[in-house]
Amino acid sequence: MPMSRAEIATDSGAMLMNRLCKHWAHKLEVEQGEEESRVRFGEGSCIMRVEPDKLVVAVEALEEEALDRLEGIIDSHLERMAGDETLNIVWEN
Repeated sequence: MPMSRAEIATDSGAMLMNRLCKHWAHKLEVEQGEEESRVRFGEGSCIMRVEPDKLVVAVEALEEEALDRLEGIIDSHLERMAGDETLNIVWEN
């Protein structure tokens, strides 16, 4: 299974993770914790972990194309949830 990971520098990691989980819980299976959460998409999954000064996001998908789509979905949603904060999201495979 293709996987990628991003370490996103932010002081708002817990807030971002919580907002995303609440947003996606209406349509997707979400396991939300205080420091780590998992979201299951139809073609893969996303694990978010809050660490000091960053949010670590790992994505796993059934195929490369699905991985690229999920990265794009997560990017756009993180940017929306961040409001005025600028996030530097770089995916590493």
